[in-house]
Amino acid sequence: MQNPRTASYWKEKLQMISHVEGGAYKETYRSGLTFSQQVLTSLHNGTRNASTAIYFLLEHGEFSAFHRIASDEMWHYYDGAGLVVYEIKTDGSLHTHRLGLNIDAGEQPQVLIPAGSWFASRVELQDSYCLCGCTVSPGFDFEDFELASKSVLQQQYSQHADIIAQLTR
Repeated sequence: MQNPRTASYWKEKLQMISHVEGGAYKETYRSGLTFSQQVLTSLHNGTRNASTAIYFLLEHGEFSAFHRIASDEMWHYYDGAGLVVYEIKTDGSLHTHRLGLNIDAGEQPQVLIPAGSWFASRVELQDSYCLCGCTVSPGFDFEDFELASKSVLQQQYSQHADIIAQLTR
């Protein structure tokens, strides 16, 4: 059965805007509960909301560039094709996660990216998109967001130079 919804449909209905890392997003939740710097890690700089959530949408041909944040990020699949999330862990190992509902093909409805990992994503199925959600705890703040430099990341993780070249700006 053909999916009648399109990327444009979701962007309009969910009032999504362009994200600096690529794709489109809409913040849907920001907890009123906050954590003080005293209970957070040294990666955080100041008070943070306990949790935040967004809708996130990527279309084939675009990508979410390698970036990292100071908190854990849980990805949730909603609609469209599966999404491939590439993670470079702090030990330098590369992990490929598949977000989606095709369990037999290795997809999972949820994917966790731990704090401090570099990660990027893309839709690999031509003429498709992925609508997903991301929940961050402690909550997302652009103060904790770092967009990767292609040359710096390739120098640090030369064994992954090809995927870094593909998924950085």
